[in-house]
Amino acid sequence: MNKFTLIFTLLLSTFAMAQPKEGTLQYYEIPDSPESYTAGTVAARMIDGLGFRYYWATEGLRSEDLAYKPSETGRTSEETIDHILGLSNFILNSVSKEGKKEAETKRSFKEKRKQTLLNLKKVSDILRIMDDVSQFDNDRFPFWNIINGPIADALWHCGQVVMLRRASGNPFNSKVSVFTGKLRE
Repeated sequence: MNKFTLIFTLLLSTFAMAQPKEGTLQYYEIPDSPESYTAGTVAARMIDGLGFRYYWATEGLRSEDLAYKPSETGRTSEETIDHILGLSNFILNSVSKEGKKEAETKRSFKEKRKQTLLNLKKVSDILRIMDDVSQFDNDRFPFWNIINGPIADALWHCGQVVMLRRASGNPFNSKVSVFTGKLRE
């Protein structure tokens, strides 16, 4: 009975700490750091950093920001956001036993944003409890490729969204500290 109580208490406290502030989506702030360094907690923290950056890169985007395109051959901000949603689905599919998720670009921007953040939170939660992420290796590629592929790509594209929003006249919130994972006072 004591093991059950301990496990239940740990799960409940993890769930409570992982909840965003009321009325906000996931990653308004970066979650507290794990107490120990494992392959899983480090990978989860990378995802948390991505979620935080994505939250603030996309917070307050207007329709003119979403439609902004720097050149005829470039992507709009919304097309870039669609790509990040697809990357978040790929990352989640790579670590989850759930059925495959596909990007649904017919959703509204708010729905796509929320789904991307939820995907990233699920990935982080899965990774955080793993000591050995090599279990996510498969016949096609090792977990290393998830790090240097879609995770790094999504970080790159978050930066693009920030650049595009600046170019369309809606700069990134200057109070965001990607170092601390919180808003500056």
